[in-house]
Amino acid sequence: MADRITLTGLQFYGYHGVYPEENRLGQHFVVDVELCADLREAGRTDDLKRTVDYGKVYQAVKQIAEGQPFKLIEAVAERIAAEVLEHFPITEVVVRVHKPKAPIPGPFHGVTVEIRRRKE
Repeated sequence: MADRITLTGLQFYGYHGVYPEENRLGQHFVVDVELCADLREAGRTDDLKRTVDYGKVYQAVKQIAEGQPFKLIEAVAERIAAEVLEHFPITEVVVRVHKPKAPIPGPFHGVTVEIRRRKE
């Protein structure tokens, strides 16, 4: 399926990380979500009911990114993918979780985990 809705650069403040300081102090995370769905009917009818309400997707991602702390951003991405696949009319999702201030001893621009999941 080639049709996609992409939410890019969603910014959140969360408490994910392996180290106690990360869980206590928190940090910024950036999330991208690609939603694969058949968008033909939405395009033909101009009807929100025929597409994916990306405002609601944003709220679902926000709850996870700003909610329960996870040790790994892999777990954050997995939880987002599972939630979106379960509650929205999509066939596949790609989730990228970017951690700009990962605890790495040296100059870098961040760490990003990307996962792709399909409905079974």
